[in-house]
Amino acid sequence: MLRAARALTDGYSAVIMSGMERVPRPDDEARRCYWGEQMDAAYAFMLQILAYPVHECGEPLVSLRDASASAGVDMRFSEEPHVLGLPRLFYLREGLIPRFLASAREMSRRGWILKVEDGFRTRLMQKHLALRPEVFSVVLRTVMWERGGAVPDVEFLSHRLAAVVASCPRVGTHMSGSAIDISVIAADGCEVERGGPYLTMSEVTPMGSPFVSEEAHANRMEITSLMARQGFSTYPFEFWHYNGGDAFHEHLRASGTTARYGAVDFDPATGRVIPIANPEEPLNSALEIQARIEEVLAEPGRHPA
Repeated sequence: MLRAARALTDGYSAVIMSGMERVPRPDDEARRCYWGEQMDAAYAFMLQILAYPVHECGEPLVSLRDASASAGVDMRFSEEPHVLGLPRLFYLREGLIPRFLASAREMSRRGWILKVEDGFRTRLMQKHLALRPEVFSVVLRTVMWERGGAVPDVEFLSHRLAAVVASCPRVGTHMSGSAIDISVIAADGCEVERGGPYLTMSEVTPMGSPFVSEEAHANRMEITSLMARQGFSTYPFEFWHYNGGDAFHEHLRASGTTARYGAVDFDPATGRVIPIANPEEPLNSALEIQARIEEVLAEPGRHPA
């Protein structure tokens, strides 16, 4: 994988920067081109994260619900079940809690309410998130659109999936307890416009997509600036994902600092974390990806083309 990264990362920084700047590209061909460029850059980013140094600090995980309630901070949490009907695990590393609460307070002063869509994910959650229809089928359909209707091979689709759902614990910062996915609610109770709801999977997903309205782009930038003031970095290829203290965060800042949060299992009763052995091991095999492609294509009336 690291050898492949050298071929992919030429011009990587430029693509990252263009992904944060809104450049008008109006037609369908431009949409396909942009999607492909961004997904290639996202996969290259993941390969670089795979190589980034991490020294797990052992810091416990803390309940975001409990922390916000104790601090008297108004906040919302997704009521949707996670994959397989599992409850969402709204936990974050202890050292990130003050930043998280400060972000929510600043949003409150702005007249917004922070809504947490997702926090910590177990390996089971991360594995099946990539396979759930709302993700897998949509990414497959989008890749077929990108390729003029051609069904992608397993390797190509796996690269595209890895850009939006981490394919192994080593690069899955939700599994590090150092990432949150958020939406933002306005004073009227409606979601702040960002170009689509949480988990939108299309050419509008990258933070700097030129295919969203001026209002949506401005809101994305304002939210990202607010989160940055409190010490969070944004994953450039998803407009809802923010990190702190992990490989994403240190790499995006070009800090040269070893990341302190790595992939862990944890005990919700105590918050205690245990580093995951062999975190580079893929969560879904090529055979599982191939089988899911075949299942989706075989669904009556659900052909993704």
